[in-house]
Amino acid sequence: MRPVHTQGRAGTRPAIRQSSDNWRARQPVAAGRPARASGADPYRRCPVRSRNATIALYVGGFMGPFGGAVLGVLVPELQESFHATRDAVAASIPAYLIPFAALQLVSGTIGERLGVTRVVRTGFIVYAVGSVIAAAAPTLTIFVAARVVQGASNAFLTPLLLATLAELVPPHLLTRAMGTFASVQTGALSLAPLIGGLLATVNWRLAFVVSAVVAVALAVFTARTSGTVPPRRARPSMRSLLTRRLAFLCAAAFVGYATVAGVGYMVSFYARDEMGLGPLERGLVLACFGFSGFLLGRPLGGVVQKIGRIPAVVIGALMSAACVAPLGFSTEPWQLAALWTLAGAGSVLLWTGLNTLAVESVPENRGGAASVFGAFRFAGSALSPYVFLPLYNTDPSRAFVACAVAACVIVPLAIAIRTLSAEPVPRPATEYPLVP
Repeated sequence: MRPVHTQGRAGTRPAIRQSSDNWRARQPVAAGRPARASGADPYRRCPVRSRNATIALYVGGFMGPFGGAVLGVLVPELQESFHATRDAVAASIPAYLIPFAALQLVSGTIGERLGVTRVVRTGFIVYAVGSVIAAAAPTLTIFVAARVVQGASNAFLTPLLLATLAELVPPHLLTRAMGTFASVQTGALSLAPLIGGLLATVNWRLAFVVSAVVAVALAVFTARTSGTVPPRRARPSMRSLLTRRLAFLCAAAFVGYATVAGVGYMVSFYARDEMGLGPLERGLVLACFGFSGFLLGRPLGGVVQKIGRIPAVVIGALMSAACVAPLGFSTEPWQLAALWTLAGAGSVLLWTGLNTLAVESVPENRGGAASVFGAFRFAGSALSPYVFLPLYNTDPSRAFVACAVAACVIVPLAIAIRTLSAEPVPRPATEYPLVP
């Protein structure tokens, strides 16, 4: 059939394209796959700034765990620079984590009410200011105060970035995006000591200078992509977060970070005490956890989409527990590294499922749900040393087994999420911008 041409300003153009679109619209949609708009692939014609915005969200998600974990390797240099004791320098670690975890109880809802873009942009600027103060700090007191500023500002970044990612990505691609976000954060936890150690060979202050530069760049970029996320129809409240489903998710997040993602310090101690590994070797072993998660995050997100959120949480928890339990029985560095690598893969599967469930739990207040979820997650990481370190000092192998047993508590919590809580009512699919 020859195409019929129509006359327009630009001359003649074929009308067969319209009939092709009509034919595509009449085709049946496969079960389990959402219908796509007629015409070209919607993910190829989405705004470029929307695609770039997702990259900025991943970079911003890297900064939160990196800022908390980078200090561990800088303690000796800080002692020498400030002429302080190890305990005094170590106070800067909770100075970051406590406001970071505590403010997340309210930061997401505040961000949703005041405007996510405005709050995120302000958070990046304040984080950059705190990083500059930390880099130029002449005394330990000023340095600790700068860490408080960093932690407080980051409390308004990590959960809102996660919620914004859920807004930008279509529902059928959400688990892949959550997998990537989880892998980025897992990689940050493991790569922070390695990156910080490399920068400390020149000057420890460079770690904070680099953080400030990245934060300023993200603040500028956020201003350019401010039109990407659709506005809310109503101002959410804290009361919307009082659901049984979110309570189970917060409990699972607390246990998950206390038992799996938050026990890297015990792996480092074991590598030093039992195997005699130096700082570089220990850093490489710890990086295996994040490296595996970084590589497998997006593919595992596709797996979560196929098997479901709850099965992914159960499998990820059991896989992580099975890899953490024998860590204390490792006799060779390669055994320790291999088990920790597999634990990282299981952790990404676990957190992809939990993160997706969290941002879907309260559709009208995604930022608030993500922030409360994050508060319990990092609270588990902060309290983990107080629970398991005394047991490690007595018997390292028992400490790792205890972590694995505690991680299995996530399984009944996941079952409770499915059976004892109501499914949230999703937002209409038309409200999601078409981005990759």
